[in-house]
Parts: sequence; C-alpha cells; structure tokens
Amino acid sequence: MTGQRIADSALRGMRRGERTNRRALIFDILMYGAIALALVSLLALIIQTVVKGAPDLSLQFFLNFPSRINPANSGAQSAIVGTLYLMLLTAVFVIPVGIATALYLEEYADKTRWWNRMIEVNIQNLAAVPSVVYGILGLAFIVRGPLGLGPVLLAGGLTLGLLVLPVVIIVARESIRAVPPSIREGALALGATKWQMVSRQVLPGARAGMVTGIILSLSRAIGETAPLLVIGAASSPRFNPSGLGDAFTALPIQIFSWTQDPNPVFVNQAATASIVLLGILLAMNGVAIVMRNRYEQRW
Repeated sequence: MTGQRIADSALRGMRRGERTNRRALIFDILMYGAIALALVSLLALIIQTVVKGAPDLSLQFFLNFPSRINPANSGAQSAIVGTLYLMLLTAVFVIPVGIATALYLEEYADKTRWWNRMIEVNIQNLAAVPSVVYGILGLAFIVRGPLGLGPVLLAGGLTLGLLVLPVVIIVARESIRAVPPSIREGALALGATKWQMVSRQVLPGARAGMVTGIILSLSRAIGETAPLLVIGAASSPRFNPSGLGDAFTALPIQIFSWTQDPNPVFVNQAATASIVLLGILLAMNGVAIVMRNRYEQRW
C-alpha cells in the first residue's frame, strides 16, 4: 500500500509538472509573439518613414527655414536649433537638481521624518504622470502665473526639465544604492568626512548609472510634443532663438505642424524631420552606452 501511494503521488507530480510546462510554453509563445508583432510594426513604421523622408534629406533641409511659399525649399533649421537649445537647458536644470536630490535622499535624509517620506512618495508618483499634465503645469506656473515668462525658450526648457526630473532622481538614487556599503565604511574608517566620502567615492562609483539615466531621460524629453504644444511653442518660425526670452520651436512641433498640412510635400518633409529626430535619439543612446561602458566599475 505504501508503494502504491508513492507511485500515485509521483504520477500526480508528473502530471502537475506537465501542466506547468505546458502553461509555461503557452506563455512563452504568447510573449514572444507579442514582442515579434511589436517589432514588425515598428520596423514597418520605420521603413515607411525612411522611404517617404529619405529623398528630401539633404544639407538644404538642415540650413533652410520652414516655408509655405516655396515648399520644395522648406527646411527645419529653426526646429533643429530649438531642439538642441531645449536639450541643453533641460540638462542644465535636471542634472544638478536631480543628482543633489538623490544624494540628499540617499545619504543625508532621515527616513523617519514625515517630509522625507512625503518627498519620496511624490517623486514615485510624479514619474508616472502623463506629459500633458506637465505641459499644463508649465502653462499655469511658468508661462503664466507666478513666473509669467511667456511661451519662450526658457519656459520650454523648464517644463521639459520638470517632466524628466523624477526619472533622473530615481535613476540617480538606484545608482547610488548600487555602490557597496563597504566603500562608504572604508572611507569613513580612514578618516574621511561625510562629504569627502560622498564626493570622492560614492559619486564616482555611481557615475555610470547616473550618466546613462540622464541621457536616456533627455532622449525621452526630446520627443515630447504635448507639453510644448500646451505652453505655446511656435509653429514653423523663420528664425532661430537668440536668447532665453525668444520664441522657439522643436522638431516634434514641426513634425506635428507638417503632418496637419494637406500639401503632400510637407507630409514627406515631416517624415524627413522624423528621420533627423530618430538620428538624434540614436546618437544620444549611443553616447549613453559609451559613457556607461567607460565609467562602469566592477565591484
């Protein structure tokens, strides 16, 4: 009887194992099928964009301003320059603020204080807020409201900076956490002050993750259209911004404007601008990979 029970138990275990393996196989098939469908759709979209936009990709496209009078000679110089200025302003804002906030929360903040816990919860929640909400925030407090800057380049940079700031803080905190505690303990044991330990040991050790997170966050900001539309970015201006208080545009705004035009020439130029935007994104991601490999430390 005992042997029969053991055999029955083993048989039931084998059947459960077969059912589990079958479910795992079905899950794998569905997962890889969904990934393949997404990749095929993305590849088809990229091919369509390249086919439409590649014929207009020339030096003239980079040097000329948008023109509705002469569509054949229209370009995207103002959008490209505005995009580069926006990324520079966003980086100048988010890098010091994001890293300083992450250092405070990880190295100096008292976790028992209610305000520190409230800051952490708000940062986690803000990272999931839709981008259009940041556009409304920028319109209410930066373009109008207390600051009243108007729809200028500085307002666009600050709005995009607020958009990616929570992500930068979270990535910087994770990078700081990845530094082994023994590094901190060793520095303090040798007589280093708290700031010396943070500046000479923690920050260099977390640099690879921070740089990668910042560049990828800027890559997200460079493709945002909704916040810039809400705050009133210009559409097809024939000038480059010469200062922080000037009107501006960006590649996503220019692409949106051209796609709304019934003239097929502008639709093709929107595809060309999309290729330029994709090129900038790929370049930024490539820089992130190089910087990560250069500064990455093996503990």
